[in-house]
Amino acid sequence: MSDLTRDSDRILAESKALVRDNREGGRHRRAPSIGAGSARAKREHLKAKIRNVAVALFAIWVGMGVLGLVLDGIGFVGVMALAVASIVAIGVLGKYPRIKTPRRADINKGNVQQMVSRTELWLEAQRPALPAPAARIVEDMGVQLDALGLQLEGLDQEHPKAREVRSLVGEQLPEMIDSYRRIPEHLRREERAGSTPDQQLTDSLDKISSEIDSITRQLAEGSLDDLAIKHRYLDYKFGSGAETSPQLEHKD
Repeated sequence: MSDLTRDSDRILAESKALVRDNREGGRHRRAPSIGAGSARAKREHLKAKIRNVAVALFAIWVGMGVLGLVLDGIGFVGVMALAVASIVAIGVLGKYPRIKTPRRADINKGNVQQMVSRTELWLEAQRPALPAPAARIVEDMGVQLDALGLQLEGLDQEHPKAREVRSLVGEQLPEMIDSYRRIPEHLRREERAGSTPDQQLTDSLDKISSEIDSITRQLAEGSLDDLAIKHRYLDYKFGSGAETSPQLEHKD
């Protein structure tokens, strides 16, 4: 009986460990998301995996319950089989399917706002292969792409700024990283014409980061102007402007 208790305790402990590991991204914990877009995609993927696990466990336990009714009990072997099947379901469905990184060829498809979100998720997957200074810029770029995506909401796809974003974020940025990754690793720190590929990549990413910030600010100007107009109106109607505005005299 003590062996059964120890086995049950071990199985429960392993099940809890699997759930915890899958919640944290697997045995090898993933690096933090670079922005809200990639974090949201991970959360949705995790929710889908949890749903799959829940459905599988429900089916296993119901199936075993029906079998127990037919056989008038499942016995020790059945209990152990149920526990093992549950652990396998949690382990397999908690690990697979893995979240899909957008393919390079698919980044620049769909509307421009979706393209920015796909680029963010693709960038996150490229981060481990980049030199440390470039990886830090990519991490900051995730927040910039989130802000840019908000400004692109509802923007006409043929707007000049939409086309500019598509060229910069959907073409130039991934092409530059692809070009860097095609260079053999031992040549990436070798100086050529006064600079190394590592330095060139970092400088180029910094320029793209500055341009993303500039485009975001330009797109936000309309919202900023609209807010300023509303503020002035409210100040005139209810604030200090209302006190100095001429008032109509009421006759008794």
